[in-house]
Amino acid sequence: MSEQPYDYDVLVIGAGPGGYVAAIRAAQLGLKTACAEGRETLGGTCLNVGCIPSKAMLHASEYFEAAAGGAMAKMGIKVKPELDLPAMHGQRTDAVKGLTAGIEYLFKKNKVDWLKGYAAFTSADTVEVAGKAVRAKNIIIATGSSVTPLPGVAVDNDKQVIVDSTGALELAKVPGHMVVIGGGVIGLELGSVWRRLGAKVTVVEFLDQILPGMDGDVRKEANKIFKKQGIDFKLKTKVTKAEVKGKKAVLTLEPAAGGEAETLEADVVLVAIGRRPNTDGLALDKAGLATNQRGQVETDHDFRTSVPGIWAIGDVVPGPMLAHKAEDEGIACAENIAGQTGIVNHDVIPSVVYTMPEIASVGLSEEAAKERGEVKVGKFPMMANSRAKTNHEPDGFVKVIADAKTDRVLGVWCIASVAGTMIAQAAQAMEFGATSEDIAYTCHAHPTHSEAIKEAAMAVTGKPIHI
Repeated sequence: MSEQPYDYDVLVIGAGPGGYVAAIRAAQLGLKTACAEGRETLGGTCLNVGCIPSKAMLHASEYFEAAAGGAMAKMGIKVKPELDLPAMHGQRTDAVKGLTAGIEYLFKKNKVDWLKGYAAFTSADTVEVAGKAVRAKNIIIATGSSVTPLPGVAVDNDKQVIVDSTGALELAKVPGHMVVIGGGVIGLELGSVWRRLGAKVTVVEFLDQILPGMDGDVRKEANKIFKKQGIDFKLKTKVTKAEVKGKKAVLTLEPAAGGEAETLEADVVLVAIGRRPNTDGLALDKAGLATNQRGQVETDHDFRTSVPGIWAIGDVVPGPMLAHKAEDEGIACAENIAGQTGIVNHDVIPSVVYTMPEIASVGLSEEAAKERGEVKVGKFPMMANSRAKTNHEPDGFVKVIADAKTDRVLGVWCIASVAGTMIAQAAQAMEFGATSEDIAYTCHAHPTHSEAIKEAAMAVTGKPIHI
């Protein structure tokens, strides 16, 4: 008796940035492809309740603050803005609807079958989706991540008192006082949205500085900038309990090193202590797979798991949980399945915090670079950049870290209004093995924010012009 034929060459589990991109690329390469996704719309967390809607709110809130007496007043434009929060939420949902519909169109264009339902393994080459068995020659796990819960703090987005990042996007009114638990990227971004719209914001962070893992100079400068903007910080502090009393929350705080507890009242509490891989419900054991201690699926350089024919990408595998990392891995994984050579250089993955100013980086921090050997560092302040000055955006700097012997660039860090755009130049330079001199002697258009990267590169060898 012959073996049951494959339904697909490639089945992708999850339609987030990694999954939908992997499915489209596989289909482009001539492979019969399907993508299993249980959400009502494609795009995963990033497009539905993460990267995209948060940027819509960040951008809108920046306009509001500028009009309410910020940069616009400095430029001679005086207005008295009125907040229409339902309309602001409406433009956010419109952006999401348009982009998710765009992915559905791309699936149809590239002949990717959308299997509507959540997939679970029944064997190494078969999953069950909405009660139907689907067999594939190759299966890519791209199920992303979800919010990490905090013991003693129960999230209930419907009540809009203790919320996670999804709930923080849906608040029906501006809270009087928002407490953000966690001084990382998500907490600072969403906290800054509601601060600009009028909330008092307090960030509680267990560590002694915000933005864990980032360059030390950047963390200190960011802390100073956000304090100046009105965000309060309680560092070296842990939250041990949260109680909802009426329409408010009461938090119990303790010093991280131990000591006397205190309470803090808030209208809204945002829990933003990180994310964890989505592997529950996949029945990985039935496929012969297990997760590591962090709940991740281990892969080799080509994104193969320990089980032949099963691959994994994005937030479920080790590495930074970033949408663009997942996208690149999705493309590379599909190309490897098709017999091509798909490669992702994980040493050159940019990262951006979309606050105002933005914070962006690629490569090593100064601390991490020094652990590997002697380095040279160049810094250039944005207040000395002509475009930043004319735009009334003086905060921040650019920092270039290079190997002391070879001058090869090891890391670039930016705090600037458009740092997320600026960092692409640095990433591309590093991908080609550039030295600081290569960047310094590349002509940059004037006046632009990116000239600060050139000046920082010139500062590595002690020859900046404008400081």
